[in-house]
Amino acid sequence: MKNKKSWYRMWKILSFALSMLLQVYWFRIRKKSDAQWALLWEKLGRQFRQTLFELEGVLIKVGQLLSIREDLLPKSFICQIQDLVDQVPPSPWEDIQRVLEKEWGKPLTDILHSIETTAVASASIGEVYRGKLKDGTDVAIKVQRPSIPAIMRTDFRSLAIIIWFAQYFAPIPKGFINFKMLFNEVKYVIGRELDFTKELQAMQHFKERFASVQQLTIPTAYPDISTTHVLVMEWIDGARITDSKFLATKHIDKEALAQRLLRIFLPQWLEAGVFHADPHAGNVLVKADGTIVLLDFGMVGEISRKDAANFQHLMQAVLLNNYAQAAETLKNLGFLLPGADLKIIENVLKEVLQLDLNKVKEMDLFALKKEMNDMIKLLPIQVPTRFIFLGRSFVTIEGMLLTINPDKEILDILKPVFSDWVKEGNATNWKSVFQWLNALPIFKIFHTVQDLLETPQRLVIQKEILQQRDFVFTTYENQKKHTFLLTTLALGGIFIGLYLHYALLTKASAGLLSLSIIFYSVSSWKQKKWLKQLHRKIL
Repeated sequence: MKNKKSWYRMWKILSFALSMLLQVYWFRIRKKSDAQWALLWEKLGRQFRQTLFELEGVLIKVGQLLSIREDLLPKSFICQIQDLVDQVPPSPWEDIQRVLEKEWGKPLTDILHSIETTAVASASIGEVYRGKLKDGTDVAIKVQRPSIPAIMRTDFRSLAIIIWFAQYFAPIPKGFINFKMLFNEVKYVIGRELDFTKELQAMQHFKERFASVQQLTIPTAYPDISTTHVLVMEWIDGARITDSKFLATKHIDKEALAQRLLRIFLPQWLEAGVFHADPHAGNVLVKADGTIVLLDFGMVGEISRKDAANFQHLMQAVLLNNYAQAAETLKNLGFLLPGADLKIIENVLKEVLQLDLNKVKEMDLFALKKEMNDMIKLLPIQVPTRFIFLGRSFVTIEGMLLTINPDKEILDILKPVFSDWVKEGNATNWKSVFQWLNALPIFKIFHTVQDLLETPQRLVIQKEILQQRDFVFTTYENQKKHTFLLTTLALGGIFIGLYLHYALLTKASAGLLSLSIIFYSVSSWKQKKWLKQLHRKIL
C-alpha cells in the first residue's frame, strides 16, 4: 500500500511538471502575447497550489521556498503561491503517540505528567502538542509527522527528475539559471528543517547570543528528551506582536516595542552568524509587559564572516560610486553565475543606482521597477538562498514595524538603532558607512539631476539591446526544441519498429535520431559560443 501511494505521489508530481512544460512550449510555438503569458502563468500557479494542497508533506515547504524566488519565476505564478499557509490536518493521536514512545524508548507516562491529545498547531512537517513534565513545567512538544521520511524520499526523487529536465529542456537561458544549485539549496533547507536537533541547536545559539538583551524571551529547550523527530521546549504564552488591540489594551509603548524588535534583528542581518529566516507574526509574540518572545528556529540562515565583510564592501562601493568593485563583490558573494561578464553587471548597477531619491517620486515608479526587473532577470544573476532568506526576514520585520507603529517612518526607527549598534559594536567598516549616510539628506546616495534625466533614455537603449539578445536566444531555443521533438519521434519510431519487426522503420528512425542529435549538439554549441560573446552585444 505504501509503495502504491509513493508511486501515485511521484506520478502526480511528474505529470504536473510535464504538463506545465508542454504548455509553456506550446505557448512559445504559438508566440503568445505578454498578457496571454501572464494568464498562463497565473493558471499554472493555481494548478501548482492545488497540487501542493492535495499532496501536502514536503511539497508545501518547496512551494513556500519557491514563492520567495521572484528573481527566477514569473510574478503571476508567484502571486498564486506566495500566501501558502503551512497548515494541514493533524495526524491521528495514536500515530503521534507511537512516534513519541519510539523516540523516547519508554511510555509517555515515564516522561510526562500529562499531554493534550489535540494539536495546538499542525504543519506539513511537524505538529505541536501542549504537555506537562513530571515537575509540573508546561512544555510545547513538537513531533515530526510519521509519514514525512517516506514522503521526503519520494518528493526529492521526483524533484531531481524535474530539475534534470528543466536543466536541459526548459525554454530559458541555460547559462542564466543554475538549476542544480537551486535544487541543492532547497534540499539542504528542507533537510535541515526535518532534523529537530538542528532547530534545538539554533534555539540554544540564539538564547546565548541575546542573553543580555532586555525584554526578550527565547524558549528553553530540553535536549535530554529531544531527538531528531521530537523537540521539547518551554511553553510561553503571548499575543502576536502585530495584535494592535492587545498592544493598546496592555498600554505597551509601540515606538519602544518597534525599536526593541529592530535591535534584535539588525545584528542578525549585518553581523556574521545565524539569523532567523522565518519571523512571521506567529513566531514573534509579545507579553503583557512588552517582552518579545521569539519562536520557531526550524528555518534559519547563516551569514559567514566573509559574507558580512563582502556586504560591507558592497555598501561602501555603492556609496562611492565604484560599480566595478560592486560587481566584483557581488561575484564574491555568489550572486553571479559562472561565466558572468563583470562589465555587463557594472553597467547595469550604474543604471539602477544612479537615481536621485529627491526626484524619483516624480517618476513612474511601477514602470521603472518593471524596467529594472526585466533588465536584471535577463542577466546571469541568481541570488543565493541565504540572501533570499535575509531579504525576506528584513521585509517581514519591516511589515511588522509598520503594523506596530504606523505613524512612524521606518527610517526614523532605523537610524537611532543603527547608530547605537555601530557605537556599541566593533563594526569599523560600518562606521564609515554610517558617517557617509549621516552627511547626506534623507540618506540620499545618488548624484546629479543630469543623471536622473538621462536614466530613462539609457533604460530604453538597454532594453532594446536586451530584447535583441532575447530574440537571438529564442531562435537558438526553437532550433533545439524542434530537434528535441524529432528525437522523441525518432525514439518512438524505433520502439514501434522493433515491436512490429519493421526493419525499414527502425533504420529510418535510427537515422532520424542520429541527425536530430547532431542538429541539437550543433545548436547547443552555437548557443554557448554566442553566450560567451554576449558582452560584445551589450557594450
